Amino acid sequence: MKTDQISRRHFFYGSLLAGAVPAAGFGSVASLKRLGYKSPNEKLNYAAIGAGGKGYSDILGCRTENLVAMADPDEKRAEQAFKRFDKIPRYKDFRQMFDKEGKNIDAVIVSTPDHMHGTAAHWAIARGKHVYCQKPLVRTVWEAQELMKAARKHGVATQMGNQGYSNEGARQACEIVWNGDIGNVTEVHAWTNRPLKYWPQGPDVIPKKEPVPPTLDWDVWLGDAEPRPYSSAYCPHNWRGFPEFGCGAIGDMACHILGTPNMALRLGGLSSVECIQQEGKGKYTFPQRALIRFDFPARGSMPPVKVFWHDGMERQPEFEGVPKGELLGDSDVNGSLFIGDKGMLTTGCYGERTRLVPASKMADYTLPPPLLTRSPGHYRDWIRACKGGDPACSNFDVAAPFVSWMLLGVIAMKYEGLLQWDATKMQFTNNKDANRWLKPKFRKGWKFA
Repeated sequence: MKTDQISRRHFFYGSLLAGAVPAAGFGSVASLKRLGYKSPNEKLNYAAIGAGGKGYSDILGCRTENLVAMADPDEKRAEQAFKRFDKIPRYKDFRQMFDKEGKNIDAVIVSTPDHMHGTAAHWAIARGKHVYCQKPLVRTVWEAQELMKAARKHGVATQMGNQGYSNEGARQACEIVWNGDIGNVTEVHAWTNRPLKYWPQGPDVIPKKEPVPPTLDWDVWLGDAEPRPYSSAYCPHNWRGFPEFGCGAIGDMACHILGTPNMALRLGGLSSVECIQQEGKGKYTFPQRALIRFDFPARGSMPPVKVFWHDGMERQPEFEGVPKGELLGDSDVNGSLFIGDKGMLTTGCYGERTRLVPASKMADYTLPPPLLTRSPGHYRDWIRACKGGDPACSNFDVAAPFVSWMLLGVIAMKYEGLLQWDATKMQFTNNKDANRWLKPKFRKGWKFA
């Protein structure tokens, strides 16, 4: 692109654009002197907290490095990993793993149910370990802020597991928006088919007391949650629908689908949030379907924007000016739509399939030249940071502010009406009761340490 065109883009967004492309990457750099330098050719010794399900795929995602320990309270769930890595020390309780293996561990992957992300990650950071933590990072705003502060204090490299942040299409979407090609974005819609066909939520879901399987340490699985009888309604998979353990569809998919809008529009410090529609509200679970609106004030030269989150969608939403079926196929009901005053832009779940809307506009369109660095892959991005490279793209300086506003949508489902938010004081101003959900309660022995 010609020099005058580059200047126009910088003039259009001014310092906001400059802040979107930090010279050293996406966040603070780990303190190599404190942690001990590892060259790019030297392998990390990493441990896995959670070895089954997503934990297993996270282990495989880091297979270029040395797995030195695993902790999972559910032997059945972790069976595949335990068999494949049968020589690696295994534990049910990650606290015991740190006691016995801590000196051998450089970094930790946290792939537990949501309610234990914060505690497990903080235990690792406090011991000087780099951390890759699955989305949605944590369950509460307080935990997100504490993890960010701890990572800065201990100088560790971090990454949240929202792999769309490393996607080429996500970066292209940012550059299209920053180039002014769809004008000022004032509205964003993001949608998912979760929880439909993935886990049960709603009035029919009632956890019933059952015998604890012999392969499960139920007390360790509960971790910092309040004690309760075991039920297969919670474990091993459907915990996501229960507020005590998960964050519903927001926790599962919003970190992915809203990741591109968060990056492109520099979201943060919202002014209000409201659950404007719910269907199938359950006594024990999140509703079957919800529509939530997040309101953000102007950010630099970017105007105020409304972000709408649609979950429980059987098919993609319909929008004025968008030909039916043009956004995404019905077999993959996950995506987002940016609505600007000059045009529209759509992306897939992880920022893939980025394109202008209608699709005919792509025929003669040339993508703007890259402004953001390209990722070597989400795991490799973190591993490189652990070894002294640029900070990972979704490190906790980036991820914590993102989830801090996103998780307010989880709270909004508990109340009728608009919740006004003070981004400076980090509290709701018109509903004191809602503030009690900003920080979790910890069971004895499971506090941040």
